[in-house]
Amino acid sequence: MIDKSEIQWDVIIEPKNNMFDVNIRELMNYPDLFLMFIKRDIITIYKQTILGPVWYVLQPIMTVLVFIVVFKNIAGISTDGVPAPLFYLSGIIMWNYFSECFEQTSDTFFMNAEVFGKVYFPRLIMPLTKIVSAIIKFFLQFTLFLIVFYYYYSDSFDLHPNITIFLLPYLLILMAGLGLGAGLIFSSLTTRYRDLKYLIKFGVQLLMYATPVIYPMSLIAKEYRGFIVWNPLGYIIEGFRHAFLGVGELTMGGLLYSTLVTFLILLIGVLLFNKTEQNFVDNI
Repeated sequence: MIDKSEIQWDVIIEPKNNMFDVNIRELMNYPDLFLMFIKRDIITIYKQTILGPVWYVLQPIMTVLVFIVVFKNIAGISTDGVPAPLFYLSGIIMWNYFSECFEQTSDTFFMNAEVFGKVYFPRLIMPLTKIVSAIIKFFLQFTLFLIVFYYYYSDSFDLHPNITIFLLPYLLILMAGLGLGAGLIFSSLTTRYRDLKYLIKFGVQLLMYATPVIYPMSLIAKEYRGFIVWNPLGYIIEGFRHAFLGVGELTMGGLLYSTLVTFLILLIGVLLFNKTEQNFVDNI
């Protein structure tokens, strides 16, 4: 007869008692699963497509062309003296990274309900893999940005890249944190309020116009500036432009504000996600 008290278990799965019972270290025990989900995300995107990853490059190109016609030529919106293709592209690739992180993680519970209901693994792995998959898309678009940047820079355009370029990894971490945190919050809420799913894409589009993607921060009138400065995404995109193009507003106060908001949103998102995963199967 085997004495169960003497058995040495490799993994012990215990119920979570409250929303603050978050075991981040547990994620480190599943590196193979993490890589498998990243590979799955990349393959499913490219599967049954003619151009594959080329779509990631075509999308910002076509968006830039539309922005040039509508906002530059028709509306006459300033680009702070920067060539329009370069100005719009700098905003688009950063915004696309945020929206990709947010939209992909906001549907975590519904997209993976069957898997979550059958086998145990740390649920946070799923949204984290979306963040890593999105960074691959970002670097493809960032390569396009560097090519366009080199074209204008070598043609003696008035561009001023500076040492703040080294802040790019930190800016990407802030973008990823905001997208992940907001996505986790909405993913948790949609298990109870499903109509929120239909507001996500519409809300993201509206948020883009409240973020200096197609216009510089300096163009905002004083009476409306108070609304825009509350958006932490604005400081991140402006910081990216300042680093590579020498235009835009990059301040320590803005970066500190974005950092604090990112930490707060991410913390709330993780706690809500942790609470929801305890009984989400019953709700779905």
